[in-house]
Amino acid sequence: MNASHALTPKIDRAFPIDSVREAFPTLARTAPLVLFDNAAGAQVPKVVLDAVSSHLLDRNVQRGGRYPMSQAVDSAIAQARRKIAAFLNAEDPDEVCFGMNATSFIRLVSLAIGQGLAGAPRRRLILTEIDHEANIATWLALRVQGAEIAWWRMRPDGRLHLDDLSPLLDERTRLVACTAASNALGSITDLAGVSRLAHAVGAEVFVDAVHYAPHAPTDVKAWDCDYLVCSGYKIFAPHMGFLWGRRSALQALPTFREDFIPDAPPFKVEAGTFIYENVAGMAAALDYLGDLGARLEPQSRDPLRSAMNGIAAYERGLAEKMLKVLRDAEATVFGVGDGADLTHRLPTFGFTLPWREPDRLVDDMAAEGFALRDGHMYAPRLIRRLGLAFESGLIRASLCHYNSLDEIERFAETLMRMRRR
Repeated sequence: MNASHALTPKIDRAFPIDSVREAFPTLARTAPLVLFDNAAGAQVPKVVLDAVSSHLLDRNVQRGGRYPMSQAVDSAIAQARRKIAAFLNAEDPDEVCFGMNATSFIRLVSLAIGQGLAGAPRRRLILTEIDHEANIATWLALRVQGAEIAWWRMRPDGRLHLDDLSPLLDERTRLVACTAASNALGSITDLAGVSRLAHAVGAEVFVDAVHYAPHAPTDVKAWDCDYLVCSGYKIFAPHMGFLWGRRSALQALPTFREDFIPDAPPFKVEAGTFIYENVAGMAAALDYLGDLGARLEPQSRDPLRSAMNGIAAYERGLAEKMLKVLRDAEATVFGVGDGADLTHRLPTFGFTLPWREPDRLVDDMAAEGFALRDGHMYAPRLIRRLGLAFESGLIRASLCHYNSLDEIERFAETLMRMRRR
């Protein structure tokens, strides 16, 4: 093995990787498969499976009834709101709204904002080219309602810089929509800086935190954003979505609701019946994270934050190791690379290789027991900006906290063997 990637990075040896992996039954059931495709959906711990099963067995009824099973659903939903609010560091659980997925919530908010654009003095929407298309196309659709679009461009380092945002902001700006982290490159956005600049001119900030949330603390207070969307299936939970918004912002949104629905958050935002068992699973995923945080910092008063800080520190070690492996394989890594501050990236790597096309490499690695992904990563504008063909895109390896150094070593050995073929 090449000595340069055999080096062990500075990684937190106190992180309980063995017990973490044991908490996820799929990892044992699918072994020796190495799951480096977590950005497309993470696995769930057993407590989540148990919570979903328990809901379906014990309280699979509609909420709002007077009998105990129905009241148990009400209680479970209220408890989930409180847990997600704690995960987001939000003051008010009623600012957390449940639904199908992040995309549907982005569209809900965009439609509501679009109703007030025609003839308004604030019609400029600032978008980025590193976002998932869901946080772009939904806003572009408002051009027919008078929206004016401005683009916050990525620099060659794969990051968004505040110096490039400032000239775009003025009294005409209605909203800045941006990702917390790129799902294709792993680049992290300075959201506190975005909000500071946007609010200075009276604009709002809409954050897509889907890719970021499994990797580090999500803090709506520190970020000072106005809206945030997330999806449970990236945070070790089933498929579901949630929207957080400032109460004043949610209260002002014109939304569809039936006459008997209160005109107040969260109810005015939750059209129809969402999937209760998946919300129960989301709450259980946060219980898992809270338990991890309590093990990492037994005296912590905020175990969820302790968990996410511990995960972030551990994953920086994975990122350091992975960057060395890719460098040795002659990969072009897009975004934050070797020698840079790894606090600006997640362990998500978009790359290409000079010696194998993305689709062939991913096929070959699948045959060797590695789950990777190739293509445009639902970010076609970013792919074009990188100078890559839309048809082939790039290769993505996306790691999370249940991945290990040993798996990266196996990946390195397999990649080097393929390179010599």
